[in-house]
Amino acid sequence: MKTLYILRHAKSSWDIPEIQDHERPLNKRGRQTAPKMGKLMRKKRKLPDLVLCSTAERARQTAELVAQASSYKGRLEFLPGLYGAPAGVYIQELAKLGEAVQSVMVIGHNPGLEELLQELTGKYEPLPTATLAEIRLPIQSWEELLDEAAGELVYVWRPKEI
Repeated sequence: MKTLYILRHAKSSWDIPEIQDHERPLNKRGRQTAPKMGKLMRKKRKLPDLVLCSTAERARQTAELVAQASSYKGRLEFLPGLYGAPAGVYIQELAKLGEAVQSVMVIGHNPGLEELLQELTGKYEPLPTATLAEIRLPIQSWEELLDEAAGELVYVWRPKEI
């Protein structure tokens, strides 16, 4: 059994219109909700073994704030391919992990994260900014995701609801 946490980046800033999308930072609300989600993860004991994160500035800042607030001490990997990626790219990256890693969190963007959740569980669930979803997967190795593993959506935490 493996656990996948899906976290959409926190709310980003549009204050500087000429800035490239990849470089947009978090806005004030995003800088507040990311630590809030990190504290929730610590309280609920939902800390992954590994975090795979998009290289977009808003995703990086989300990952760093969540890690700090949750006291996460595991590996944090920034993967350029996760920026704007569809579900299939997330699955390919996860499939590379093999058996040793029990739980992983991916931090990225919509619509790819909503597609990933739907592909793995068969359920559509909206993922507003800074929303965290937990999926339980009946697999021994992450490679099994390539064979369409049917996961169970355990819970979705939205910042406005906690």
